[in-house]
Order: sequence, then structure tokens, then C-alpha cells
Amino acid sequence: MRGVAQALLALLLVVNAMPSVADAEFPAVVPDYSIELPRDEGSHPQFRTEWWYLTGWLESESGEAFGFQVTFFRNRPGVDEDNPSRFVARQVLFAHAAVSDQRQGALMRGEKSARAGFGLAEAAEGSLAVKIDNWSLRQEGGRYFAVASTSEFALQLECDRTQPPLLNGKNGFSQKGPQPQFASYYYSLPQLRTSGRIAIGGREHRVQGVAWFDHEWSSSMFDEHARGWDWIGLNLDDGGALMVQRIRDAAGQQYWGAATLREPGLPDRAHAPDEIAWSALRRWRSSRTGVTYPVEWKITVGGRTILLRPLLDDQENDARASTGTLYWEGAVRAFDERGVAIGRGYLELTGYGERLKL
Repeated sequence: MRGVAQALLALLLVVNAMPSVADAEFPAVVPDYSIELPRDEGSHPQFRTEWWYLTGWLESESGEAFGFQVTFFRNRPGVDEDNPSRFVARQVLFAHAAVSDQRQGALMRGEKSARAGFGLAEAAEGSLAVKIDNWSLRQEGGRYFAVASTSEFALQLECDRTQPPLLNGKNGFSQKGPQPQFASYYYSLPQLRTSGRIAIGGREHRVQGVAWFDHEWSSSMFDEHARGWDWIGLNLDDGGALMVQRIRDAAGQQYWGAATLREPGLPDRAHAPDEIAWSALRRWRSSRTGVTYPVEWKITVGGRTILLRPLLDDQENDARASTGTLYWEGAVRAFDERGVAIGRGYLELTGYGERLKL
């Protein structure tokens, strides 16, 4: 299947290099848009880029801890869209799935890519229903279902919404730099009560835990100064939630930042770039790619300091055969300044090997 994915990626690159019959127009992300669910949980096919991101921590009946990721990406190439052929790649879908298990010592992962259509790869509008072959992510009311499998693992999970959406930025308008035209529509669903099954090496585990769901779409997300980003989504033990992201420039410095904090009983609060600071505490170097990632962090948001430690160091996801990206995506524990555990979540680090391209 890896060869098939590489062939599809090569085809996509060729298609993207072709002159278009008519220049595609992509809608802009504007501050006054009102996100509504379930309408906006589905696909927004006129926009250039979109993703649905499900990550979380699970525990087996015997107390074993696992991290998991299921992500679907949609891209509109905007090439040859006037061609009536059903074989034109009007929408291209990608998917990544991964499981973190300390006993394995490294991330178990898989990826898929396909042109949308023919019932094999679809991203529905109006409600969440996206799939590639036998991988899928869909919703029924306030419940979400994720299915994915590789030669190393298989997962089948159900996630129940327990809280209202967390609208990141200004009511879901998430700016990615000093200029407002570089932005996305972005909401999260934290504290998803999760249960299901994970099979690893032929051994099945019944699991339960807490997950985090992100949905983001845009036509122009980053400007030329952005090299990559660092992102964390935390489910806090007190029932709260925290999303923090920063955009890095070519020198590795914070070029832009944003955060959204949910505290029980209080209105959700958005934090400005000057209220956010990331400090790397420890780094890990991949023996496969030679890329070095900062895997332990001290993050300051407003007057709050959070320390992050990974479930395991090797959570590098080499997805260059599908989306063309190399990144670190992994389960982390969160602690306060005294070392007291306060939550769990997922950390994403991009652009450390080469500049991220969307």
C-alpha cells in the first residue's frame, strides 16, 4: 500500500503542476462568520484546505496507557475544474492514523490518500462523514465514530460529546499571523468521553479514556514568514481544556501565537500572542530522519505555567508518502510548576526538518 500512496502523491504533484483551464477561486476566511454545528462539522469543499483531527489517551482494563491519532485531510487542487470527467481530482483526501504504546518504543502509524469519488473516498457536507477505503470518521448527533487499521494495529472507537464546542480565536476566526487574511475557521471539541477497542499484534484491548477533536478549514493559512508550528490540545483533570499554538519563523522564534482556555464555571478565554511563551526543556533526535524535536516543554499562558512530558520520545510521523509532511505528533502528560499532574493531551511539532507546506 505504501507504493500505491507514493504513486498517488506523485500523480497529485503532477496535477498541481499543470496549468489550469480556469483559475480557481477560493473563498476567504472572514471574522464575522458564525460557526454552527452540525452544519460546519462536514466538508467545506470550496476552501483550499481542511482537516478533522481526533487524538486522545486511552487505558485498557489492565491499566495500560495508549495514545491515538486519527486525522483526515481534504485538499482542493483547483486544477482543471471545468473538465466534466469524473476522473478529475477536484478534491483529494488524505488520512493518518497512529497509536502510541510504551511497550513498542516507537509510534505505530499508517497513511492513506485518494481522489474523492467513486464511493471509495468521500467527505460529506452538512455533517461529519469522511472516509478513505475502510478508514472513516463520522458522527451521529453528539457521538463520533473512528475506524482505522494497519498491519500493526487496528482501532474502533466511539466518542461522546460532553461539552459545547471551544471556538478558537475570535469566535472561531483563528488568525495565523499579523495579517488577518492568513487565518482559518477553527473549533475544538474537548473532553470527549471515549471507549472502544484497540488491537496490537493480534492482541485486543478494550479501552476507555478522553479524546480531543479539532476541525479547521482555510484557503490561505500561513504567510511566507511561517516555517512551522507547535500546537497542544490538553484535556485538564478539572474538566477544563487548553489549546495553545505558535507559528515559528525561519529562525525558530515565535512569529505568532494564540491560545484558548476553558475553566469550569467561567467564560472561555482567548489569549493574545504576547501572553504566550514556549521554552524547550529537552530534545530528542530521530535515528531514522536525523530531525531533532523538542519533546519536553515549559509553556506559559497568561499567568499559568504548564510542563509537558511525552508518553514516549519516538512519536515521529513520517507522512511524506501522502501529505508530504514529516512531523512529531504524540501523547503528552501535563504538570503544574510543582510537578502535580493536571491533564493529558497531544503535542504536534511541524517544520523541524524542512519548511511545512500546505
